[in-house]
Amino acid sequence: MATTINSNMAVVSKVFCSSSEVVLVVRRRPHVVNGGGFIVTNCAQNVVFKVDGCGILGKKEELILKDSYGHDLLLIRKKGGVIEALSMQRKWRGYSKDFEGSEKLVFCLKEPKNSCFLKKMPIKISIEQKDYNDHKIFQIAGYFPDRSCSIIDSSGNVIAKVGARKEVQQVMPSNDVYTVTVKAGIDQAFVVGVIAILDYIYDGSTKC
Repeated sequence: MATTINSNMAVVSKVFCSSSEVVLVVRRRPHVVNGGGFIVTNCAQNVVFKVDGCGILGKKEELILKDSYGHDLLLIRKKGGVIEALSMQRKWRGYSKDFEGSEKLVFCLKEPKNSCFLKKMPIKISIEQKDYNDHKIFQIAGYFPDRSCSIIDSSGNVIAKVGARKEVQQVMPSNDVYTVTVKAGIDQAFVVGVIAILDYIYDGSTKC
């Protein structure tokens, strides 16, 4: 029996919420300059998301998440300024666009400012939409460079999990290919947006 989707679980859009668990495959985008980004495919090997990195955009600390048609879903950038420089944490913010084209803050991700603390201090994510009534605070558990980490909600439930490299080695033996399992009812665009930031933080395919 299919799981009923709660529309309040949609962060970017309920269009990207599935009634069943979904396994996505992330692949570094080939034949592009450094910082080109990555593509995300489904079980049928169809592209469902694309992430443009700084090598394509020409801007550091900025990413764009697109759907399979090339439409912009999220503009992701790191917050700057004096307060940011003095803070113990760095903030990334994801913005969507409303019907009038104005930017709307969707979520915020906080990373430790000192890279030495990345393994020790939790990376926290908060949903900034006022009409989002589900869990608003999330946390990264595990270590992304090992391709073994999860996004968990405030109750400790895993909403998405990055698969270890060995899980995809039979398909394509590469450090640049891994799986992301997204639980039923969870916004896949939101999850991929978080993965894009983690990729940049840990000097992945999105960073120049």
